[in-house]
Amino acid sequence: MSIAKTIEVSSQSMTSFADAAQNAVREVSKTVNNVKHVWVESFEIEVRDDGSHLFRTHCKVTFVVSMDDDMG
Repeated sequence: MSIAKTIEVSSQSMTSFADAAQNAVREVSKTVNNVKHVWVESFEIEVRDDGSHLFRTHCKVTFVVSMDDDMG
């Protein structure tokens, strides 16, 4: 039996939504093991006064916290 936990994170990129989502996975993986699933819940673009764009994603990251095949 596996126990999983889901956390919510936000990440950003100056280049794309895909890069922002990859940043979320990369940063979460620095402190969390066994990441199994990432759901990008929403997208946002911040348009700056200088015309540049900031791509932001809000993600739910699921990871396994316990695996015990001997239960039961």
